[in-house]
Amino acid sequence: MEKYQEIERSIIKKFRKDIWRKFIETITTYELVKENDKIMVCISGGKDSFLMAKCIQELQRHGKYKFDAQYVVMDPGYTDKTRNQIETLAQTLNIDIEVFKSNIFDVTEELAQDSPCYLCARMRRGYLYSKAKSLGCNKIALGHHFDDVIETTLLSMFYGSEIKTMLPKLHSENFAGLELIRPIYLVKEESIIAWQKYNNLSFINCACKFTEKCSTSNINPSKREEIKALIKDLKKINPNIDNNIMKSLDNINLNCVLGYKINKEYHSFLDKYSK
Repeated sequence: MEKYQEIERSIIKKFRKDIWRKFIETITTYELVKENDKIMVCISGGKDSFLMAKCIQELQRHGKYKFDAQYVVMDPGYTDKTRNQIETLAQTLNIDIEVFKSNIFDVTEELAQDSPCYLCARMRRGYLYSKAKSLGCNKIALGHHFDDVIETTLLSMFYGSEIKTMLPKLHSENFAGLELIRPIYLVKEESIIAWQKYNNLSFINCACKFTEKCSTSNINPSKREEIKALIKDLKKINPNIDNNIMKSLDNINLNCVLGYKINKEYHSFLDKYSK
């Protein structure tokens, strides 16, 4: 059996409950894939996006609907070493990737040296939407997982002063006809790490110049890491707290909130309060 076949088998067998079933639950619950879809699967080189790509490959072979998938890697300015590592990983995993270049790292380093991550993320999204359009795709798949969702929610509360989360799918505001989907939305990061270790795989992280610079200094650029640590500590008190946070996002009682927004229009509980 080839290495990639062993990896595929591990998703279906060894990690069936924690990865494959959660992937299928995400696809079916949120109706992410439909007949004749053409999906651009975005691979960053990290564990999450590569696992997502393998799951989508398996869904293509045995899923309910026939759809097409294009596996794409955007090179925002990687070193040759990093790019070679991604290409080698794709070969190991038997994923036929297309790599296209952009100058995102250079631009963000020049224009946002102190805090480049926000600009980098926005530019990445723009490049990916444009690439999807050029390929004739109607959907873009990103590898955000369960932990990304609850961390984003807490980040919005603690640092953005609003309750807002990462949705399993959404329509693009600037590219008509394009939809963003998150197929591993319900898969926990600990399961992805376990899958990675089981198959003895080594993936890249961010690989940007700013991250490398921070790793050799006392700078901590990530509030997300603070939230990860907080959730880890809270789980020592209540092991189910991450599941409860996720469930609460699907169980909001509008009768008991001070206010909410719909289509940027604010509504207060006072609007319908009987006086």
